[in-house]
Amino acid sequence: MIVLGIESTAHTFSASVLDDDKVLSLENSMYTTSEGGLIPRKIIEHHLEGFNEVISSALKTAKKRIKDVELISFSQSPGIGSVLQIGAVIARSLAVNNNIPIVGVNHCIAHLEIARLLTGFKDPVMLYTSGANTQIIAFQEGKYRVFGETLDMGVGNFLDHFGRLLSIGFPAGKRIEELAIKGSKYVELPYTVKGMDVMFGGLFTNLKEKINKYSVEDLCYSVQETVFAQLVEVSERALAHCQKNELVATGGVACNKRLQEMCKVMCDERGARFKPLPSKYSVDNAAMIAWTGLLKFSAQGADKLEDTVINQRTRTEQVEVSWR
Repeated sequence: MIVLGIESTAHTFSASVLDDDKVLSLENSMYTTSEGGLIPRKIIEHHLEGFNEVISSALKTAKKRIKDVELISFSQSPGIGSVLQIGAVIARSLAVNNNIPIVGVNHCIAHLEIARLLTGFKDPVMLYTSGANTQIIAFQEGKYRVFGETLDMGVGNFLDHFGRLLSIGFPAGKRIEELAIKGSKYVELPYTVKGMDVMFGGLFTNLKEKINKYSVEDLCYSVQETVFAQLVEVSERALAHCQKNELVATGGVACNKRLQEMCKVMCDERGARFKPLPSKYSVDNAAMIAWTGLLKFSAQGADKLEDTVINQRTRTEQVEVSWR
């Protein structure tokens, strides 16, 4: 089945064409800034200006036309409401005008499903590390359930906030990773794990006081070591609690090589398996939306048009996983 996926939960507008489980194309257009962070009005302008080119390019690369598409899948939840709405309107327009079935999917679950496809893992624990979301997720009793999460800000948002203190623009994660490689001295920082949950707000406040007292490189190094240790600790606890032996890390922050290294060391020590994803499938992308849409459609058919309204606050465990 030929599926067109559309992703628009936050800074990235993406389109992808799949032929069953084969990715034929993946095109992304990402909103960035030289300083500051996400500005919803600017993201909307970015997506509206570029969506047609992104979709057209995805179809052209896949050597398909819109009339060849047999299913349209779009990110329905969660995300920035006004930005989600853009993708939903575009998806509905294409579906109605071309008489194509449509399904809406949960962005968080789509991250996990593309990870399962690409790693070959059957039943992993997922460390989900994006801007707004930081969750430890596993499939239990018919649903994807959250076993741990951030109690304040997502790890990606924390890194972007830290990046603003350093004036290195948005997104900041890649630049922080580059600077951290040059650091060598660990600066003592708050480490906050509460059971299965993590917090970053206190760490950010503490960094404000240290920003001019230590080198940028040492602070970046120390931030990564502290934050990633928190994430790996709760991931290991989830593996033990859920009695699983596979771990995947996904979301934009999961592209970080140091986080991947720490996950692998932990898994090796406890006899579990860890596989990193290619970066283009860890970050927000439409291939994961297309693939999860195909899974959902195969299990329960197309959505009614009135059921394709967005819901920016849908939680992972609220989604009925009919295909597993």
